[in-house]
Amino acid sequence: MSIIAEAPGYIQVFSDGTVKRFEPEISTASIEPCNGYKSKDVVIDPLKPIFGRMYLPESSVLHQQFPVLVYFHGGGFCIGSTTWLGYHIFLGDLSVASKCIVLSVDYRLAPENRLPTAYEDCYSALEWLINNLEIEPWLKRAYLSQVFLSGDSAGGNIVHQVAIRAIRSEVFCGRLKGLLPIHPYFGSEKRTELEMANGSAGDVEMNDMFWRLSLPRGSNRDYFGCNFENAELSMAEWSQFPAVIVFVAGLDFLKERGVTYAEFLKKKGVKTVKVVEAEEQVHVHHVFHPESEATRLLQSQMSDFINSFLGNKQSNDS
Repeated sequence: MSIIAEAPGYIQVFSDGTVKRFEPEISTASIEPCNGYKSKDVVIDPLKPIFGRMYLPESSVLHQQFPVLVYFHGGGFCIGSTTWLGYHIFLGDLSVASKCIVLSVDYRLAPENRLPTAYEDCYSALEWLINNLEIEPWLKRAYLSQVFLSGDSAGGNIVHQVAIRAIRSEVFCGRLKGLLPIHPYFGSEKRTELEMANGSAGDVEMNDMFWRLSLPRGSNRDYFGCNFENAELSMAEWSQFPAVIVFVAGLDFLKERGVTYAEFLKKKGVKTVKVVEAEEQVHVHHVFHPESEATRLLQSQMSDFINSFLGNKQSNDS
């Protein structure tokens, strides 16, 4: 039995289809307040299965309602988890900084569950919010007319696809206010300048490997989930697309794709599109260094974007 695909320290795929994942340090949830927030694990769909982790910020305002940020982790669609320590710290602190309830989603992973499974699972997390509004105690504090989507790397890709499903849904019409993809993971059969540059071979090979493991069998990198230009939306649907802030990192191999994504949205008429660059940072630095100065800045920028939609609501709650 031989290894046919590998990201050292994270995943090995064997010739018989067996997949071995290596988990980094993880963190458990706790309903006891810690650093200004509580956290707990929830079951989104027991049959598939899909799980999530919720974060609730503490508040001095009695019965204060919070907007909801739904977050999708990265990992090339093949690795990653809500339980990873880096995600737990980052999202808990983000819930405090942004004054949001955060729902982090554990979607099913490839290659066992190839795309579009991740998109379907993550959209079902939005449906879970609505269906459990009167059942889940923490959601009674949720202001579900103000929903935001975020995620890093493959999670940033998922943000785009879930948003498309949401604007086509009567249930979420008007609820989805903004998208905050972080270092989004896109691709295409056509290489970018950076992908063709000297010294990029290793990054290109790793990216191609994750796409081979996650794309539907028989698909190439022009699959709509990889190449965002191939998603079929009407002009009416583009006109309903929410505001977008794309975070890119200056030292990230995927920076070019993130900037191109923002330019594409502008050409489609999306009214609010902004790119924010962390010049000296690497891909998903906030996961590897969740308490760094750069991560604090990212959380502040995300909070400012979210709060720009909430001025009137927060004034009324004060």
